[in-house]
Amino acid sequence: MNLRTLGRSNLQVSPLCFGGNVFGWTVDEPLAFRLLDAWLDAGFNFVDTADVYSSWVPGHVGGESETLIGKWLRQSGKRNRVVLATKVGKPMGEGKSGLSPAYIREAVDASLRRLKTDHIDLYQSHDDDAATPLEDTLGAFAELIKAGKVRAIGASNYTAPRLAEALDTAGRLGLPRYESLQPLYNLYDRAVFEQSLEPLCLERGVGVINFYALAAGFLTGKYRSDIDAAKSARGAGTVKKYLNPRGLRILGALDAAAREHSATPGQVALAWQMARPSITAPIASATSVRQLDELVAATRLQLAPETIAALDRASAETPD
Repeated sequence: MNLRTLGRSNLQVSPLCFGGNVFGWTVDEPLAFRLLDAWLDAGFNFVDTADVYSSWVPGHVGGESETLIGKWLRQSGKRNRVVLATKVGKPMGEGKSGLSPAYIREAVDASLRRLKTDHIDLYQSHDDDAATPLEDTLGAFAELIKAGKVRAIGASNYTAPRLAEALDTAGRLGLPRYESLQPLYNLYDRAVFEQSLEPLCLERGVGVINFYALAAGFLTGKYRSDIDAAKSARGAGTVKKYLNPRGLRILGALDAAAREHSATPGQVALAWQMARPSITAPIASATSVRQLDELVAATRLQLAPETIAALDRASAETPD
């Protein structure tokens, strides 16, 4: 496995990251353990979650994903083989949200307890918090790094101007900087990242670990109609926005590329992202070992330049 350096940190991560949002939602504990074991056995090391996963499920309060991962880490003894990423900032109950120093200190200890570990490799701001000065947030992260609770920090859902301001603030004050960005990015959702965030990340050496790499499963080709979308929890809630002429045009290009490369549409969609110089590791989830095997195979897929160009054209906001 050829590992990639995340930003300017000392974290070496696999070229694909397992998204832990499914743990405690569409993946129960026994299956989560099997998937995590299989992920490491295949040579991968990067796992991403958040304290808020999976609070959207009726009866859940958040922390479910971290708790499952923590049980697996304790039982498996494999903590030293994992680059573990989680996030802070989304609402976790009354008064529990944002990026104030007091809340960050509270939230990191709660995450460490659930994860059953003494440190988090990548601790990310899940959302920007305009109400808290950047120097206060970054100062709190500096304390966590000094205490050994966190190795590196990242940002999620930041705009380009705010990410640039955070990087400048860190440099000016000698504070830890965001070494990664977690934006929405895939073959369908291209414009925002490519127009403003990508140039900034390339210029400043910020790693990119994009979420919704498979557009909630749409880019695997399993959702091609409203009827298909209604068949799963993720499809019914998210995928419908992709079911339009442009989305179907993208699927057509993925189908063609998949035939050419003896691959699946989802593998092609991931390979297209991993070939992009700005991307460190797309985040993708699996709810079965078969799906996980498909993710693993995607990292071995080398797309021809003409295939990448065809996908670029098909997924453009305005086709040529």
